[in-house]
Amino acid sequence: MTTKIIATLGPASMSRESIKALALAGASIFRLNFSHSVAADFEPIIKIIRDVESEIGRPLTALGDLCGPKTRIGEIANAPRQVDKGEILLLGLPDEVPGDLGDRTFVPLDVPGLLSGLAPGMPVNLSDGMLQFTVTRTVKSDRLFEMQAHNAGMLSSRKGIAFPGKHHALPALTEKDIKDLHEGLDIGLNAVAISFVQNADDIRHIKGEIKKHDVWIPVVAKLERQNAVDHLDEILALTDVVMVARGDLGTECPIAMLPIIQKKIIRACRHAQKPAIVATQMLLSMVKNPIPTRAESTDVANAIMDGADCVMLSEETAVGDFPVEAVSYMREISSNAVSYYLERLDGPYAPKKEKNPAKYLAYSACILADNAESRALVSHSLSGATARLISSRRPNLPIYALTPDERVIHHMNFVWGVTPRLIPVTDESHMKRAEHFVAQSPEFDAGESVVITAGQPTPGQTERFTNQIKLYYK
Repeated sequence: MTTKIIATLGPASMSRESIKALALAGASIFRLNFSHSVAADFEPIIKIIRDVESEIGRPLTALGDLCGPKTRIGEIANAPRQVDKGEILLLGLPDEVPGDLGDRTFVPLDVPGLLSGLAPGMPVNLSDGMLQFTVTRTVKSDRLFEMQAHNAGMLSSRKGIAFPGKHHALPALTEKDIKDLHEGLDIGLNAVAISFVQNADDIRHIKGEIKKHDVWIPVVAKLERQNAVDHLDEILALTDVVMVARGDLGTECPIAMLPIIQKKIIRACRHAQKPAIVATQMLLSMVKNPIPTRAESTDVANAIMDGADCVMLSEETAVGDFPVEAVSYMREISSNAVSYYLERLDGPYAPKKEKNPAKYLAYSACILADNAESRALVSHSLSGATARLISSRRPNLPIYALTPDERVIHHMNFVWGVTPRLIPVTDESHMKRAEHFVAQSPEFDAGESVVITAGQPTPGQTERFTNQIKLYYK
C-alpha cells in the first residue's frame, strides 16, 4: 500500500479473525480508542495484533488514541428536545443552575476551564456543530451565560461542545491520559495519539511522559482546535505524525474553510517530512451500507491527491456492519487516486532552494532511480529519517526502509509509499546490509536495479547521517 490505512477497532472488529481480515484487506495500523476504555481492555487485542503480524509477515502498528480533556455537556432535562431558532438557553457549571428556570433549558458543563473567559459575542457549537449559538449575556462571570440559537435542531445529553476560536487553558493530557499512556506502554503500544493539541508544549508534555517510561514511540498530534492550526509550525517541529481530525476541527473552524485547512496542513506536513493522517467520516455511510457514497469516494481520493500519508476509518470498522469491505474500498480508492496523483506529478518534487543536503540527497536518489528505471528505492536508516525524506519527494517507485529497530518499523507504517523491513544487526556497513537485502529478497529479479541510500561515517563526520547513494544491479 502506498497510502496507509488506519482501522479503528471496536465491537465489530476485535476478534482475531476480524483483525486478520482487516490486515489482509489493507490495514497496517490499528487504532485503539481510550475514550471509553483502559489499557487492560486492550492487552488481549495487542496480543492478537502481534500474533497476526507474525502470521502474515508484515508489521502492524497498534496506535493508542488518548481521549484528552472532556468537552461534553452533561444531562439535559427532558432530552432530547427541540431547540428553536432564536431561543435563549443557559450554559453554565452544574452548581449554577438557577432555582427558577421557567421554560428555559439549562445546559450543564462541569469543566470550569472551558467557560473561563467566555464573553458576549463568542460562538458556541453543540452536537458537532449541528446547533450553533452566540453568547448574549454573562449572568455570572466564568460560570453562567445566556446564549441564543442561530438555528433549530435537536438537543441531546452528553453531546460535544466547542468554542470556535477560543483559547482553552486546559492541558491536552489529563490524569486519565497519563495513566492510560503508561499502562498502554506496558502492554506494547507502538504509537500514541494526543487529543486536542493546542501548541508545542502539549507535545513536549507527552514526550516527557514517554521518556519517563524509558522507551520511545512516535507521537501523533491530533489537530482539533483552531489554536493548533495557528501553531502548526511549532507542533510540526516536535511531533512525529499529524492527524487532521476533521470532526472537532470542523466545529472549531468555519466549515467552509475546512477543505482548505486540510490541504494546508497536509502540504505543511510534507514539507516538514512528517506523515499526515486524514480522519473522520471518510466512508461513514458504510457503517450500514456495503458500498460508499459517491461523495465519500471523492473525499477519500481528494485527501490522497492532496498528499495524505494515511487515511483513517473510525465507526466504519469499529461498529459498522461492513468493516472489511470498508478497508477494501479504501484500498481500491487509494490505488486509483495514487496512480492519477503520480501521473499529474510527472516526477519527484524538487526541494526549495535551500541549504539542506539531506533533502537534496533524497531528491537525487529519486531522480537517479527514475532515470535508471529502477525497481525501487532502498533506504538503510537507523531512525527512518531518510525514508521520510525520500517519501516527501513522492517518487513513482516503492520505498523500502531497512532498519534493525522494531520501533522504527512501526513508525514507518505511517509514511507514504514506504515498506518497512526489519534487518539483523551485523558487522557490515549499512550499504552492504542493504545490498544483501536486495540480493536475497525474492521481490527483486536478477538484472533489476535499485537505488540504495545509506550512511557510512567518514573521518570528518561528527555524527552519523546518510551520505551515500548507489545504483545497484542485482
